[in-house]
Amino acid sequence: MKLSILSCAPRCYSTRRLVEAGRQRGHKIEILNTLRLAIGLDQGNPDLYFRGKQLKTPDAILPRIGTSITRYGTAVVRQFEQMDVFTPNTAAGIGNSRDKLRSLQILSRHDVGIPLTAYVDDKRDVEDALMRVGGAPVIIKLLEGTQGVGVILADKLEIAKAIVETLHSTKQQVLLQKFVAESKGKDVRAFVIGDRVVAAIRRTAQGQEFRSNVHRGGKAEAIQLEPVYEEAAVRAAQIMGLRVCGVDMLEGATGPQVMEINSSPGLEGIEGATGLDIAGAVIDYIEDQVQFPEIDIRQRLTVSSGYSVADIHLPEGSKYVGMTIHETGLRELDVVVLTLRRKGMVTSNPKGSRMLEADDTLLCYGRSEHMKGLIPSKAKKRKKLAKLPSPAVADESKS
Repeated sequence: MKLSILSCAPRCYSTRRLVEAGRQRGHKIEILNTLRLAIGLDQGNPDLYFRGKQLKTPDAILPRIGTSITRYGTAVVRQFEQMDVFTPNTAAGIGNSRDKLRSLQILSRHDVGIPLTAYVDDKRDVEDALMRVGGAPVIIKLLEGTQGVGVILADKLEIAKAIVETLHSTKQQVLLQKFVAESKGKDVRAFVIGDRVVAAIRRTAQGQEFRSNVHRGGKAEAIQLEPVYEEAAVRAAQIMGLRVCGVDMLEGATGPQVMEINSSPGLEGIEGATGLDIAGAVIDYIEDQVQFPEIDIRQRLTVSSGYSVADIHLPEGSKYVGMTIHETGLRELDVVVLTLRRKGMVTSNPKGSRMLEADDTLLCYGRSEHMKGLIPSKAKKRKKLAKLPSPAVADESKS
């Protein structure tokens, strides 16, 4: 396999370990400076040039895109995607993860725990937003920061308002987040590769520092994650479109709270704490994907006119609960059950004798006209009616 690592820091620990692990396995590994890759666009012929010469297309790339070059770096990754080169992390996934607000917006519509967060632009809305996230103490974060830079803990409401107003005056955009007291000074980093957590560490801040980042002197120790934390990490990574990433979580009273997803996670801290060959696991995963590439089942299966793919959730009270898949009669409706998801476990091509339970989710492929009747309608939020202004007020507004 020919693997190109996109990195502007060839001497850093993570890049060196990935090169070492790849060559130990007999692969051809090259490091490409992301900023020296030039994009060429032509009808039906997307191309890339490295240091002025046409690039020989690799089998796969591994993006290690620094925060400062996210825009150009994701454009390069997107170009490789157009050239049908495998990448474990898509351009969209990298871009989404880099923007703290956007990543939380994406996660918020799914069943993944996240810290209570607010985002406002007008200083008149700051106090209300602070109260919505629990008041002081409160965490204030710059939208784009890394390794703990731009993260502030304000222990008083007046101080928090002053900090936010000061940052806004310098055109900085910030998030306000609920302070999870039980996780003060510590968090969990889960390293996700594909559909599993291969290693996890707990990072603990030292002294008076509340930020637990290893780059800020935090101490890392290997831990065995509980299943609910593993599931949250993998689910968050998949939602974000990342197959190799670090998922940072707080250990809240109600369970895991996903803070951030790092598309270029460092290897030094987690390999040092766990003693595991994480770099080798990354290379092995990429090799497997090159040999057996993932396909977008929704795109491949919906090419037939009148057919579609859909997730069908079975709530309590569904007529299918208590039936076997065969008894549902879905096959007679030209609907095939591809997978059954139950409590975080996925069964591919489930047998017709499998009994269905409440909260099961079926990934089905079949005739669109029959599928529509299987998907429960979404409950609509009731909107409050605004009061009409009194006639006197209405007349004044016209004057």
